[in-house]
Amino acid sequence: MNSWCRQALRSLPLLGAVLLCNPSWSAQSDDTALTIYSSQQPGAISPDFYRPVPGGASPPAAAVPGYAVVRQDRDVTLGSGRSTLRFTDVAALIDPTTVTFSVPTQPSVRVLEQNFQFDLVSSSKLLLRYLDRPVTVERDVGGQLSSVSGTLLSAADGLVLRSADGGIHSLQNFSAVRFPELPGGLITQPTLLWDLNSGVAGTHRARVTYQTGGVTWWADYNALFTEGRDGASGTLDLSAWVSIINQSGASFADARLKLIAGDVNRAQPPQARTREVVMMAARDGQGGFEQKAFDEFHLYTLGRRTSIPNNSTKQLELFDRASRIPATRKLVYQGLSPPSFGVPYTEREPGFAANTRVDTYLEFRNASAAGLGMPLPAGRVRVSRLDSADSSVEFIGEDVIGHTPKDELVSLCLGSAFDVVGERRQIEFTLNTQARWAEEEIEVRVRNHRAQPAVVIIKEPLYRWTGWTVQSSSHQFVRDSAQLIHFDVTVPRDGETVVRYRVRYSW
Repeated sequence: MNSWCRQALRSLPLLGAVLLCNPSWSAQSDDTALTIYSSQQPGAISPDFYRPVPGGASPPAAAVPGYAVVRQDRDVTLGSGRSTLRFTDVAALIDPTTVTFSVPTQPSVRVLEQNFQFDLVSSSKLLLRYLDRPVTVERDVGGQLSSVSGTLLSAADGLVLRSADGGIHSLQNFSAVRFPELPGGLITQPTLLWDLNSGVAGTHRARVTYQTGGVTWWADYNALFTEGRDGASGTLDLSAWVSIINQSGASFADARLKLIAGDVNRAQPPQARTREVVMMAARDGQGGFEQKAFDEFHLYTLGRRTSIPNNSTKQLELFDRASRIPATRKLVYQGLSPPSFGVPYTEREPGFAANTRVDTYLEFRNASAAGLGMPLPAGRVRVSRLDSADSSVEFIGEDVIGHTPKDELVSLCLGSAFDVVGERRQIEFTLNTQARWAEEEIEVRVRNHRAQPAVVIIKEPLYRWTGWTVQSSSHQFVRDSAQLIHFDVTVPRDGETVVRYRVRYSW
């Protein structure tokens, strides 16, 4: 034992000293690679993930929806013939069925048995192991520290000790318990244990790979919108980051980082399928992410090493900031969002309340001419706008985007317009059950209380049945899908626009 550990044993409680002095592999010889897969819904991370976990423990594996494949290369010393090798510093949320051990330079090394030991030391386990054994209990009595030594009889409801003179002590409040030693069977770190057979003795480079839960990643975008001349257009500055949460129970120092994009199927658990994520390389060439096709997926490798401590969140730049992307603002009013019906809906009233909110959208094209033109990974986009009065940046809304290929349109819903409202009502309804048709006349009013005209897209779901014909309409409409049409209308300043149409359903 070196002098540092001797000093630790004198100055620290027993458990802390064991944690510090437990033998492990030399960190200088480690070469760690980490490949992270994510099943996280973009923008769905709870703030609880960023807060300390009581007692420093890791949450259950299901808490962080993602996983990683860890590969560690270490120098190990093997004896000739049969020997035992212990491998510590592995993730607490490891899947032991995925562990592989190999010595690439010595293929003759065989694994006879493989064990994962996870009976980690804790206060409750120590107390149970020390039943009918001597311990020393420290407690605060009137501001003075006193100690009681004896045989531990019970730890179920407080502590019960029998002293050397036969006296029984029942202790409900105590500050510490001192144990003579760490009992056998308890370990301070999750440990992999191999029973090996090697034909060659000496130091070799071994490779260990395994999967662990408790690791996830997702994309975050920050956008700054600058309004143009007419208020319905402007430009956008867009930056992107990848966020990584590690609650696996292990830290990965100076690791080579990769992120897998693709819908990678896993047999267990059934719900743990990854969400496809794609990224682009940073254009500055300073160790950013580089993309390449890999099997049916995409593999993204960080061009530099990075450290990911346990119970931490790390953010890395996804790509260079794109500036002055042409963007447009749109107002959309949809009075009804009905469910799907498997049969014709013949009730006079729709059965759900009409909406009065007019939503505001920000749209831009993911095109090379706009400074983008590369696949955008699914993620949350936060949009801000500059207040010219004091040059401050104010948050104006956020939305989640799906995976967006190049040249596709990105549409972000930022909230509801304050000064533009809508109203939808039924004017007339006729039903002929024998002839199997129904007619309905709808009126939609949009009022604009702004100081300038507003262009509003009115979306109307024709939800009663898939067979329909618009009999008459006050404005031109566009058919978006089998049961959705929309009208583009201009509402004057401090004015109102009324749209009426009559539709016949037949079945």
